[in-house]
Amino acid sequence: MIREHHALTIALAATLAIGAGAAVADAKPRLTGEAELADMLKDRVPGKPVDCIDLPMVSSSTVIDKTAIVYQMGGTYYVQRPRSGAESLDSDDVLVTRLTTSELCSIDTVQLHDRSSGFWRGFVSLDKFVPYTRPRKVAPSK
Repeated sequence: MIREHHALTIALAATLAIGAGAAVADAKPRLTGEAELADMLKDRVPGKPVDCIDLPMVSSSTVIDKTAIVYQMGGTYYVQRPRSGAESLDSDDVLVTRLTTSELCSIDTVQLHDRSSGFWRGFVSLDKFVPYTRPRKVAPSK
């Protein structure tokens, strides 16, 4: 009886190890922040940097770990590469912005709060926003 129990334990351990190995093999490698940003902007071209964006017009924001914050307004992505604090950016943080007007500008700061605990984690000092849009399709000439 003890041998049967021992054999069953070994078989179960082997099955779990094989399953865990398969899960690791199927897992995709995590992209660096730069690679993730490049993938997000792959079919877009940069425009002239702007000092401010109208925050109420922003439909979403995405934090790219240790790299940038991307604000989406319609079909345009505004990429914010902070002047300082970018190494603190974490996609699991909540961005807290205090404004005196409706615009978010390159002179502003954004506080970073941990999503789980709510504790303050630091801040980033903003820089100019670079708009990225899809290129216009040119109609073929006849």
